[in-house]
Amino acid sequence: MKQASVTMEVGSDGVAVITFSNPPVNALALTVFDGFKEKFSEAMRRDDVKAIVVTGNGGRFSGGFDINVFEMVHKTGDISILPDASVDIFTNMIEDGKKPTVAAIEGLALGGGLELALVCHARIAAPRTQLGLPELTLGVLPGSGGTQRLPRLIGLPKALEIMLLSKPITSEEGKKLGLIDAVVPSDELLKVSRQWALDIAGRRKPWLRSLHRTDKLGSLPEVHDIINTARQQAKQTAKNMPQHQACLDVIEEGIIHGGYHGLLKESKVFKELVSTDTSKGLVHAFFAQRATTKVANVSDIGLKPRSIKKVAVIGGGLMGSGIATALILSDIYVILKEINSEYLLKGIKAIEDFAEFSDVDMVIEAVIENISLKQQIFADIEKACPPHSYERFHFDASFFPAHVMPLLEIIRTEKTSPQVILDLMTVGKTIKKVPVVVGNCTGIDQLICNFGLPLGPFQLQDLAGYGVAVATTKEFSMSFPERTFESPLVKLLIKNGRNGKSNGKGYYIYEKGSKPKPDPSVLPVVEESRRLTNIMPGGKPISVTDEEIVDMVLFPVVNEACRVLDDGVVVRASDLDIASVLGMSFPSYRKTSIEKFVCCGSGGIIFWADTIGANRVYRSLQKWSEVYGNFFRPSRFLEERATRGIPLSAPASTSSGARPRL
Repeated sequence: MKQASVTMEVGSDGVAVITFSNPPVNALALTVFDGFKEKFSEAMRRDDVKAIVVTGNGGRFSGGFDINVFEMVHKTGDISILPDASVDIFTNMIEDGKKPTVAAIEGLALGGGLELALVCHARIAAPRTQLGLPELTLGVLPGSGGTQRLPRLIGLPKALEIMLLSKPITSEEGKKLGLIDAVVPSDELLKVSRQWALDIAGRRKPWLRSLHRTDKLGSLPEVHDIINTARQQAKQTAKNMPQHQACLDVIEEGIIHGGYHGLLKESKVFKELVSTDTSKGLVHAFFAQRATTKVANVSDIGLKPRSIKKVAVIGGGLMGSGIATALILSDIYVILKEINSEYLLKGIKAIEDFAEFSDVDMVIEAVIENISLKQQIFADIEKACPPHSYERFHFDASFFPAHVMPLLEIIRTEKTSPQVILDLMTVGKTIKKVPVVVGNCTGIDQLICNFGLPLGPFQLQDLAGYGVAVATTKEFSMSFPERTFESPLVKLLIKNGRNGKSNGKGYYIYEKGSKPKPDPSVLPVVEESRRLTNIMPGGKPISVTDEEIVDMVLFPVVNEACRVLDDGVVVRASDLDIASVLGMSFPSYRKTSIEKFVCCGSGGIIFWADTIGANRVYRSLQKWSEVYGNFFRPSRFLEERATRGIPLSAPASTSSGARPRL
């Protein structure tokens, strides 16, 4: 792997071109900041240097600050690892330097990369360059002056949109807003940037320092109105995330008391946010998602993905049509087969038989959860498909709705070849999903929403339809009878004429144009289920706290995740984390305290369990299993890790019973 470097070359025109390199995206590593300090100091000293151009190597400016440094801080607790670049290098050395600097931007300038460009005295960009400040997605805020300079260059409303929503813009839009001074072809980028820098030095173009500008900020009453509106919106859209309100505080500080005061507060708050549980969870989720692309004996053996141009989808229901939509939006030709004419009448292409499957590259099965039907379909597919698609005709799309949810779960059986897995991972990326490779195995409301999930279990069941619950319960009962709790509730609901959102009546009432409302008339059905189940101690309802309700819902999920780890169904614990974040919408962030709960950084189901402590999870499940039965019985893996003090995320080698399936 190439080391990060910063080089300087002085041309006969008197322009010093400082180029930094840290593949693949020129992340601003600690050594890059050291290089900036050295090269900019040299350029300012040298008499033969009139002006400076700073650019990134390899067609990219910079993807931002090196996030590995955040991980180092989280592991060591040493905040001093973070560089003091905002004032010492970016402001004092570059922006307030005695020679002008122009940023030559290409490909992307995100996070710290854009902040570096903001301190320069002009910004020249290649076409379609991405510009943005996405730091809030990692639980922090722009920490090198972005909160102060961006509003001064493009105005407060647009700057808030870019920062609070982590929404990038193109260089073309940046030119219209005043962020970019000129958009030029890539092959002219350095030439134009050099001349622009010389023109500033010769006073033929204005020498502008972003931090000193106020012309686009508006009056103080206007600023207060804009920020207060943004605060209210953030409370609704990011109510559990402290970085949004902190970002607004810092922006307001700089506008009221001056840009330099804003920089000092930004630096202080940035360091505070890096140490929060929210940042720990979000950074963990970031690395977990990146790790999903690395699969042993698949991504590391030199294979190249095959071209997937034509895909057949069997089943045109919610899942099948969603998968087809995701493929079509990614310019993949789709054949859809569906035997239910109702779906076809809704505009989905009718396929009468498997004849058109003769030249497809892949077949996706998305029919109802009926094993015998699936087996018959596979038999028919094998007869109709070309030889090159035999081996790769099925993967499990566990994202719902399929064209919206980002997770793609790829099930790897003993007979699945590495080439097939690589092809499926490539298709997943093509349709903008995060592919997670797993082995094969059978896989309140308000309180759960307060915890951070978008839906509680009852509304989710209403949305999915009760047929899914019946089918999965049957599968689990057959595969794991010793730990499956068979509640009669769903069957009673169906008998009562309820099928969730599909017929407007379930645990909730669904009316067009209105939010779902809890249905009081479902309570007698629940009471009947409780009577038939008869597991309450003494036959009476129990009294539990809000925190215990959340624990009783989520701790069994942790327990099942432990079994998945123990069986080697996933490659690594972080794969379960990212699957829970993208598939379950498990919160990747957590506030330190939410209402009555004392909670911790999430980062995914396993990361969260390790944060609150495996022993707490184990002791609670053990207590409940003694009262309510085997559904809560702790797994062997959880018991071993908890009693020995080993994190659940620790590699399998630290636990004696792992049996890898992959």
